[in-house]
Amino acid sequence: MRFIYNSCRLSEEKIIKTAGILTDYVNDLKEITLRKNYEAPEGSLNLPSDKVIEDEIKKVMRKMVSNKLKYIINIGIGGSYLGTRAVYDALHGAFETIENRRFPKIIFADTNDPEFLTKLTRFLSAEIVRNDEILINVISKSGGTTETMVNFEVILAALSRKFPDILNRTVVTTDEESKLYRAAQNKDCQILTMPKKVGGRYSIFSNVGMFPLAVSGVDTKKLRGGAISMRTLCLNKNPAQNPALLSACILYLHYKNGIPMNDNFFFHTELESLGKWYRQLMGESIGKNGEGITPLVSIGSNDLHSTVQLYWGGPKNKLTALISSKNYRENNTVPSRLQFPGLTADIENKSLSDIMSAIYRGVIITYKKLELPFVEIVLDTVSEKSLGEFMQFKMIEIMYLAKLLRMNAFDQPQVELYKIETKKILREKSTI
Repeated sequence: MRFIYNSCRLSEEKIIKTAGILTDYVNDLKEITLRKNYEAPEGSLNLPSDKVIEDEIKKVMRKMVSNKLKYIINIGIGGSYLGTRAVYDALHGAFETIENRRFPKIIFADTNDPEFLTKLTRFLSAEIVRNDEILINVISKSGGTTETMVNFEVILAALSRKFPDILNRTVVTTDEESKLYRAAQNKDCQILTMPKKVGGRYSIFSNVGMFPLAVSGVDTKKLRGGAISMRTLCLNKNPAQNPALLSACILYLHYKNGIPMNDNFFFHTELESLGKWYRQLMGESIGKNGEGITPLVSIGSNDLHSTVQLYWGGPKNKLTALISSKNYRENNTVPSRLQFPGLTADIENKSLSDIMSAIYRGVIITYKKLELPFVEIVLDTVSEKSLGEFMQFKMIEIMYLAKLLRMNAFDQPQVELYKIETKKILREKSTI
């Protein structure tokens, strides 16, 4: 992965000077990785290299996974599923409509929408013939998330009519000694734990993400390997060689200069969920005390025909990150003899990657002509290794950014407000 920032419209001197503010914090993060534990909120840095997690996952997989498995029902919300979905969609999920015979698949149950749940339970009841064709994976750090527990109970109820032993096909991931942990023990469910001080949005390299991804066939060793190599880069004391530190400083300086929005423009449709993962990471980490940068997600070339008119012709209040790759996993070519020639010039015999590259280069030229600030993040390809690199880069970037903004990157106090009101309303209804 390469981070290119020569069009960010900030001087190198100013960026490096700002990075100097974080010298002590870079050293702190390095020290945390040397301790190899989870005592600090930044302990998520140690997840990719934690062999215990790898061993725990292998142990549960030996008990729960066979070549008969078809569906993994991943029940969670927010940080308990966004990272998993980002990786899965990038590699498999975005193409499942046209690759519908690939198994096992992950189905994400992340909403209490009645229509979705009704159709899901109906589908599972009809589709699953044997109980080893399904694995229910429920994730709740606290063990009491309303949306998650509602979906868990509804799905269990629907499947238990056909499979009375459905709990034998259930894996629970939660904090050790949470209420859900103790309940799962009593039901003899398989249990995976997560470090208490690692927040959901930083948990992708824990059991939260690694277990369902490994079961679905993702090479989690390469995913973690990418994260480990990027962690080394992003803890470099030399700011010029530390992409996360550079990115955080650029975001911070533009924010202080009156640019409160960060548009992440992915030139791969399969990376939309990765954008939504980063949207949560940034939104929950630095949207506090009346301040914050608003994260946006755009998809190229789709949004060149929708929101880009606003981005280029509207307020100049956005810093853009253009995310692309050097190589595509698949490619195709426009025929040399067209059925409808003359409608679009110069497309004959061009590869689709060449066309996307031309569109991307046209976008860069336009940003430069309009004198709008942007950076580039170039992945080698959309692969486990590159996804691991990108996600670790962004998590460390946010740690640095929050430190510059003097914010706590690891809490989300306002998220609790609706939970309190929701539980109050449900309590009132149950007493009527």
